[in-house]
Amino acid sequence: MSRFRYHNAERWMTTLEADFLAEPRFAREALHQAGFVTQQALCAYLLDMGFADAWNARHIKQDVAKALAYANACGFGHDCPDMARLAAVLSPYWKWGYHYHDWEEDRPRTGGFIPAMITPLVRALVDRVHDVTGHPRPRGCQRRTQKARS
Repeated sequence: MSRFRYHNAERWMTTLEADFLAEPRFAREALHQAGFVTQQALCAYLLDMGFADAWNARHIKQDVAKALAYANACGFGHDCPDMARLAAVLSPYWKWGYHYHDWEEDRPRTGGFIPAMITPLVRALVDRVHDVTGHPRPRGCQRRTQKARS
């Protein structure tokens, strides 16, 4: 199950990198996809740490910040302040997939993140999951050499 979640994260990460990196106008869509990728990757790690999938579904749900906090408390070791800030913006990530009407005050805040900032942060997290779980990368997914920017 852990490997399945990690592979899910890698496959969707490939789409995130290809579709949104150069398009700042797609921040909402990039945030939704980044939330999904991050949640899948962190869930893979938590499964390896002994957290049952049903427990994750009931207690973490789509709260990326909570998943990151649990993972780091269990030795994940991804103490990136920008990723923690992004995780707070992403949580819960379902809100980024919801189509808000045109009233600005009803839209969730992006925290200033644009796809060019989001993608390298999420890539670093997915790479960290790969490193600590030892799961092989899915066919066609290679380590990227991007630096996270803030």
